[in-house]
Formats: sequence, C-alpha cells, structure tokens
Amino acid sequence: MRIVSHSLRLSSAVQSLSALALSLSLALMVPAAAQAQVQGDQGAQGEATPPPESDPRLHDIAGAASPERLEAYIRTLAEFGTRNTFSDTLSTTRGIGAARRWIHDEFERISAACGGCLEVSYQRTLMTVEDNPRIPHDVEIVNVIAILRGTEHPDRYVIMSGDIDSRASNTFNFEIDAPGANDNASGMAGTIEAARVLSQYRFPTSVVFAGLSGEEQGLWGGQHMAAMAREEGWTIDAVLNNDMIGNIAGIDGVIDNTVFRVFSEPTPVQGHQPQGWNTRVYGGEVDGPSRQIARYVERIADRYFPNLDAMMIYRLDRFGRGGHHRPFNDAGFPGVRIMEAHEHYDRQHQDIRVVDGREFGDVIEGVDFDYAARLTSLNAAVLAAMAWAPPAPATVRIGGAVRASTTLSWDPVDAPNLAGYKVYWRLTTEPQWRWSRWVGDVTEFTLENLVIDNYLFGVAAVSRDGNESPVVFPTALIR
Repeated sequence: MRIVSHSLRLSSAVQSLSALALSLSLALMVPAAAQAQVQGDQGAQGEATPPPESDPRLHDIAGAASPERLEAYIRTLAEFGTRNTFSDTLSTTRGIGAARRWIHDEFERISAACGGCLEVSYQRTLMTVEDNPRIPHDVEIVNVIAILRGTEHPDRYVIMSGDIDSRASNTFNFEIDAPGANDNASGMAGTIEAARVLSQYRFPTSVVFAGLSGEEQGLWGGQHMAAMAREEGWTIDAVLNNDMIGNIAGIDGVIDNTVFRVFSEPTPVQGHQPQGWNTRVYGGEVDGPSRQIARYVERIADRYFPNLDAMMIYRLDRFGRGGHHRPFNDAGFPGVRIMEAHEHYDRQHQDIRVVDGREFGDVIEGVDFDYAARLTSLNAAVLAAMAWAPPAPATVRIGGAVRASTTLSWDPVDAPNLAGYKVYWRLTTEPQWRWSRWVGDVTEFTLENLVIDNYLFGVAAVSRDGNESPVVFPTALIR
C-alpha cells in the first residue's frame, strides 16, 4: 500500500486576492479551499482515477417498486383480520399464522422467479406465561427470513425488516379486528417488494429480508433474530427497520409525501463501544455506526430520489417508544428506523370505531401506496449500494494535535471490487458530511492545512463502480 500526502491548495481566484484580504479571511476559506481541491486535484501525484460518483443501477432501483404491488400486499395482510401475536395460528384466512405462511409463500414465489436465489426459512422461539406472567398464553414467536446470499462476503449482511404483527387498543386482545394496514402491513409489504426488486441482481454482500413478529408486545422477534445473529457470528453492516411507511396525513394537520424520518442512536450501547476511545476528549458523541447509517440513507435519498428528503432524528426512536431496530442496537449491531414523517395517532393502536364523527383505526384508507412505494425503493437502493460496496475499514485512526494538518490511517479492506478510499470531513456542528476527498488505494492520508481541532473526520471504502461503505469515524489515535 502507498502512503501519500497532499496539500489543500487555494483556487486561483482566491490566490489573486490581496495579502490583507487573504489573511483576514483565511480561517473561513479553508473549507472552500478544501472543496475546490477536491473538485480540481483528483488523480494528481499518483492517485488512481476516482470511481464514478453514481451507479446507474441505483437509478433503476429507485423507480422499481410498484405501488400496485404494494397495495395488493397491504390489502392481503390487512384482510387477515388481525395479526395479533396471540391470534389464531391454524386458520388459513385469519390470524398471524395465516399471515406468516402467506409471507413465506410470497418469498418462495419471488425465489422461484429468480432461479431459487432466496434462502427462505422460519425462525422460532417460545414465549411462556411462566417467563412472562402478563401474557394471555404461551406463544411461539415466528419470524420469516429470506436471504439473497452474497457472492464474496456470504457471512456479511445488510437487513431490511418489517413487522408481521398488528394490534388494536389493547395489545392482548387477539380476537378483535386489527388490520394494521399502515402499522405495519406497509413495512412488511415494503420488505416483500424490496425482495422482488433486488432478486434481479447479485451482490457481494448478503441481503436479508425479514418479517419479524411480537413487535407490539415487546420486540420479541427482533430480540430473537439479533440473538441468533450474534450466536452464529453474523457481521451485520446495517439494519433498516421499516415501521409505518404509508401515511402522509399527520395528526398535526400536515399532508406531505416528500419527507420521511430516520431515527438512529448516537453511539453504541455500553459493552459495544470502542475500547480506549475517550469521546469526551476526542469527539464522536454523534458519530456511532448507526448514526453513520442514517447519514448514508440521507445521501442515497439526495442522490437518487428527487423531491424525497430525509429528516434525520437524533434519537433512538420516537419519544418514549420503540421499534425493531432497537434489539439489534442492544446486541451491538448498527441499525435505524425508517418511517413516515407525519404520524396520525388515531390510525395506530386503535380499535376500529367512530366517536363523535372522529374515525379511529388502522385501515386501508389511511395508506398512500405511491409514498409506500417510494420508501420501499429508497430502502432497496440503500441495501443495494451497501451490498455492492466493499466492507468498511475495521478501524480508523487519527492524529494531528498541535499541527497544521490531520492524518488518518485505517486497516486495509480485502475485497475484489475495492477501488480505494474516500476521506470525509465536516464542521463539528454539522449533521452531515460536507466535504470528501478520493485518496486512492492507500491506508494513510494527510490533509494539510486542515486543523484537527475544527473538524470531524471519517473514511469510507469505495468500489470500482462507485458504491461506498458507510463512513467510519476514528476510534483510535495514531501514536
């Protein structure tokens, strides 16, 4: 591997300024200089030609999800009457048993159309009254899993999940109708449709499509899957939990089909944080792996989805509430929640009824299928970009105290499609990475005239077709 260093040069227009003006504005112009250097100096001094900035396949995927298919899937799931975790498991037309068998069959149909490309299976675990005195009876929690196995990194995974189960006002009332059209037939339908879209491609990294159960009673399906992944040694690059992706009319009176939310924890939970890294001294309090996934989702939306904007929420989930990405976070895996921007609380966790002219209940009329299709396509594009990208560097180190430069080094990535690496940086108060520099296939790089005190830094691996890993924030020092 080569180790190189390049100075960040001011543009010719800036150089023509008077010495006095330059000295007065230098501190403010360093970022502009850095950006100009990125635009004009790639490939200099031995750096390989950078890969393309976008992948045409992702543009195709961005428009591939079908609103008509989403509607058909959501209607089918809602027509099972209730998918409560404790509902009927033997009926062929009603209850969670019929729903999960239908989901399994849909994955199998998709697999048959792609020559058996999906590995479809059930995951099962038993919840007992003895261990959970509040539940009405013992219940088997059953997840439905479909894996599109990676060609180069079969034990590395990116995961999209939706929830199979639904609920009414009382989470333990398993007899009453609870169609759960938006919560969460929309997310489950999106997961099925994403499997159909991505089954037409092959990826170095494995892509998982998961229907998880027991979400409404305690995130049980996610807990079981995360525990199995930890036990079996899975390397999970990202979990995209889709929970309610179909509503555009909020309880706040806003109707908006152009914005969605991404919730993410700031740093890993205790027991899964980097050893020896002092966040208080060196930073990183908003730069954990899950937060990088959220930024990745926003970048994919900005690049491939006109008029669809991510609202990054700096919180694990909605205030005091939870979702199926949390068990993966608790197990040390990066994951985020993707959902609509404007919830309508009358349309979730409610018995179907009308009170003084006010309608309650999570029924099919509350779902916008075009919006659900756009968020499904977004998920598919994020999964594809990550699965086509090389793995991220395992460890990134940083140095530069009391110097007029910042040096980053990282562990090399072993991947046949690796083209090289990008260095990212941003101001410490900014939510998204603002500047980047293609540095080639090296494992150390120095950014001259960028003072380490004023910025946050990271490194991503880049494939030959331009797909990038999530950015990795430094968690070790260069000694």
